[in-house]
Amino acid sequence: MAITRYTLRNPSLSPWRDLEEVSSRLARMFDESPVASGGNGGNWIPRVNVEESKDELVLSAELPGMTQDDVSIELENSVLTISGEKTEQRTEGDEERRYHLWERRYGAFQRSFTLPRTVKADDIRASFDNGILTIQMPKVAEAKTRKISIDKK
Repeated sequence: MAITRYTLRNPSLSPWRDLEEVSSRLARMFDESPVASGGNGGNWIPRVNVEESKDELVLSAELPGMTQDDVSIELENSVLTISGEKTEQRTEGDEERRYHLWERRYGAFQRSFTLPRTVKADDIRASFDNGILTIQMPKVAEAKTRKISIDKK
């Protein structure tokens, strides 16, 4: 079974399309190949998903090999910043071990997201499980969809 990238049926309707396109271009622009970076991987950018429901926005980030102690989340002026550092786990100088290929990324990272005014900043929650950071951002009551009844005369 092949795994394919999820795409919307009509991508022009996604409010995140422009953000994803810019993020992808920046990632490619600053991405160093293992050969160009001397084989150590250099800095890296964790991949994220942003989902929206009627009650909240949920941002999830892939942080394999990291713990919650390795990650910091800050909110300032409606800008949510996720940062941290993934440390390298190989040892140099081991006579009985040679590395032939080293593609895994290590180093510091930082990603920032401007939150919409519809997010209730004081109620943002974060959890970390099996290398996945999940940030739940509830919407303010005014931003939630509600049904308005029509008065009879």
